[in-house]
Amino acid sequence: MKLGILGSGMIVKDFLSMVVDLPQIELKGILGTERSREVMEELKDAYKIEHVYTDIEQCLANDTIDTIYVALPNHLHYTFTKKALEANKHVICEKPFTLSYDQLVELEMLASSKNLVLIEAITNQYLTNYKKIKEELKTLGKIKLVECNYSQYSSRYDSFKEGTVLPAFNPKMGGGALMDINIYNIHFVVGLFGEPEAVHYFANVERDIDTSGTLVLEYPDTKVVCIGAKDSTSEIQSTIQGTDGSIIVKGATNVVDAYKKILNKKETELVNHNSHPHRMYEEFKVFDEVIKNRDTEFAKKQLAHSKVVMSIVEKALQHAGISLG
Repeated sequence: MKLGILGSGMIVKDFLSMVVDLPQIELKGILGTERSREVMEELKDAYKIEHVYTDIEQCLANDTIDTIYVALPNHLHYTFTKKALEANKHVICEKPFTLSYDQLVELEMLASSKNLVLIEAITNQYLTNYKKIKEELKTLGKIKLVECNYSQYSSRYDSFKEGTVLPAFNPKMGGGALMDINIYNIHFVVGLFGEPEAVHYFANVERDIDTSGTLVLEYPDTKVVCIGAKDSTSEIQSTIQGTDGSIIVKGATNVVDAYKKILNKKETELVNHNSHPHRMYEEFKVFDEVIKNRDTEFAKKQLAHSKVVMSIVEKALQHAGISLG
């Protein structure tokens, strides 16, 4: 993979700290605003990125780049992904893919027309621990209840309360607890159980954005609660309860650091099968193979998953009376 990176924020810095362990990924360029040039130059030197760009057209004109990683603020994902696809680049886009289901369908059709890989960077779908949990579900009997709690007080909430609305809490920029943090829980659940029959979102809304909320997903025999909060903190863990046992995941659903199983009243030790300590390693290892082989069928399968997630997001926002973008 010959990669062009769009963005220079926290997620990009986190990605770059890991990608050194994937030498097959060549860092061809990084794009940001003029005010972030100094940061990009530092990243360029530290991680041997070939070029720094502040103009998207110049970046996309670089023929040595075959893949674009969109790691920009949420409201820019659609526009810049579309530009990259139109320039015949494969695209890896950070979550949330877009701000609406229709935007995602449009991008899917564009990628398909050009035989390009379009895929969402959502870590839990590729983690070995997560795959093991999927295999272990059948040992739990009928799954009755699932609870995912990812609650983490945001320092930006302090600014928000004082009247300064940063992107994380800006509805026009696709902010809010559902899109920023609870969406990991949605991906976690959809990857295990598919599309629910009903969606309800009970949100704490301040100045038109959800600072926390409880998402309820109804399946025929299973009830799911996904809690996401940026205005309060709790123990971060998920529990899957079946008639014959349960699985308890310690830590956030985007990391799935470790889990244990309780079966027939016997509790196992915490186990960790992940192949790398960084949550993004396993997904980008897969992405490199998918793009190298131009495996558009795999990408379509992952897009089907992402569309279910985006459908849930739309229904949840509608239920809570929240409008983004």
